[in-house]
Amino acid sequence: MSLEALGWDGGWATTFAPFAAAGQRPGRVVAVHRETSIVRGVGPEDRPAVVSGRFRHDALATSDFPAVGDWVALETDQTETDRAEAAVIAAVLPRRTAFRRSASDASRASVGLLADEQVIAANVDIAFLVAGLDDDFNLRRMERYLAVAWASGVTPVIVLNKSDIAVDAEARWLAVSGIAAGVPILTLSARTGDHLADLAEFLVAGRTSVVLGSSGVGKSTLVNALLGEARQATAAVRDDDSRGRHTTTHRELFALPGGALLIDTPGIRSLEVVGAGAGLDGAFDDIADLAASCRFSDCGHGTEPGCAIRTALASGELEPGRLLSYRKLERESAHVERKVDPRAQAEERRRWKTIHKAADKKMLDKYGEERR
Repeated sequence: MSLEALGWDGGWATTFAPFAAAGQRPGRVVAVHRETSIVRGVGPEDRPAVVSGRFRHDALATSDFPAVGDWVALETDQTETDRAEAAVIAAVLPRRTAFRRSASDASRASVGLLADEQVIAANVDIAFLVAGLDDDFNLRRMERYLAVAWASGVTPVIVLNKSDIAVDAEARWLAVSGIAAGVPILTLSARTGDHLADLAEFLVAGRTSVVLGSSGVGKSTLVNALLGEARQATAAVRDDDSRGRHTTTHRELFALPGGALLIDTPGIRSLEVVGAGAGLDGAFDDIADLAASCRFSDCGHGTEPGCAIRTALASGELEPGRLLSYRKLERESAHVERKVDPRAQAEERRRWKTIHKAADKKMLDKYGEERR
């Protein structure tokens, strides 16, 4: 598969020039399994790859490590007879876009890294935000996904799936359109194929899309329908609440028959807004416009006179639930931004690790022989 078919362009070539001068080769990460990445573009077959020792030493945070969709520079000192072994990743190229969520502080604690963020998908052009038109339909969750998409610099497209078993589909389409001004909204059935062709205009050869949504919305069924074969496992949702089980266990990039690239992801019910100040303005542009109309620029939308948001609430122009959702995400985003810069935290942790190692060595040199 050519690099161009994987989304390589002149911009990437320019970015890669210093690595090419060092004799390294480009490849794209199509899957990640714990510490091993699967890289495409370095030969006729996908190849496992691991980061170099220098990469691991220089990494400050979990988000520095390869993610699905990343372009990487690979060492070329291995011979063809070594191809059964893992390739070595020397660097990850700067990401154009990235879907991120907060990572567990324990995710890489064993190797002394700051677990700042988890990169769900990198270098994505379009995000298909999938919701099921069944009993698990959740408008507030869609607002969250929209905020994260806008914050990631990715163009969102809302996909309302399961039109074949829809519960009040028209009312739900209208509800979604009310919170997503200007965002394309498609209603389809991945299971029956009804209106699946509506996705074609967004699936452009060489462009990368990601499928996001909670478990049970039909993401894997949608991916299988677009691939034309059952590559991803699927499972039925629970009858009592229409919630699904995780059937996709890892993120993976697929090449569709028409040349478009698609990243499938496991179900994500909890997606914390990471650094989404601009994303909130995009997802809640109606509230941002109202706030700009308040008499005072620092209006807290409480008891201040001339508050356009309170006026909109009183008239019914603004739904209380939407304002509550906005304030919740705003607090969440502010909490993330108040944290100390993660790289500075990691550098400080590394500095103290070096100090402790030096102290341990000094103690061993002084008392080690006596203890033996």
